[in-house]
Amino acid sequence: MSDPLPPPPPELVGTGSALFLDADGTLLDFADDPEAVAPPAGMIATLDGLHEALGGALALVSGRPVEGLDRIFGRPAWPAAGQHGLERRDGAGRFATVPVDPDELARLRAVVHATGEALAGVRVEDKSWSVALHCRERPEHEAELARRAPALVAAFPGFELQPGNRVFEFKPRGMDKGVAVRAFLDERPFRGRTPIYLGDDLTDEHAFAAVRERGGIAIRVGERTPTHATFTLSSPNAVHDWLNAVKTHLMQGAANAT
Repeated sequence: MSDPLPPPPPELVGTGSALFLDADGTLLDFADDPEAVAPPAGMIATLDGLHEALGGALALVSGRPVEGLDRIFGRPAWPAAGQHGLERRDGAGRFATVPVDPDELARLRAVVHATGEALAGVRVEDKSWSVALHCRERPEHEAELARRAPALVAAFPGFELQPGNRVFEFKPRGMDKGVAVRAFLDERPFRGRTPIYLGDDLTDEHAFAAVRERGGIAIRVGERTPTHATFTLSSPNAVHDWLNAVKTHLMQGAANAT
């Protein structure tokens, strides 16, 4: 059965657009070890060209910490939202984090680590303000984690469960990628632009809804349904090809304008 969503034409992106990009599963292929990923050849050059063509209105929006994004992409001056919006660096380089109760976080961390240790092959990812259980290496544990995770988080009222692609993340309540995108859109250089968001996971649906509220475009990566997206790309490789086509389109437009 063919996907009902069409691929996005590169011409959707103009010099008046703002581009928001998820990392894992969108720009980056998944890896069993989240620390083992790296951008493919040519990706950073493509992003650099888009960042320049859009006047800096390009942001990374990820479940990873901002520090991790900087390590992978090597662009610490770029706007970025990490840990689903718990931390955010704006276009002026100002960094902000959402307050978290350290005692509750410490207790949650201990319980999550104990859960991971009880299930062989389940990896715990500690992100400082949130913590996650990954079962990509042992997918047979996914059903058990899906059963345990809601009961686990219920004991911590300041936190909520965010399921993802073979991951169960426990994050402070009330923050998501949509909140982060709305904050960017109220600031320079994003204010007044048409937002375009690319993402692959359930965590990106909040951002899809946010950009569509502002008259923007949501592009799903992969085949997950249901979705707020209106266009789709099949994989990170397809994202790379599309971003290269967008870069070419913007550069041709700039050349024709001179």
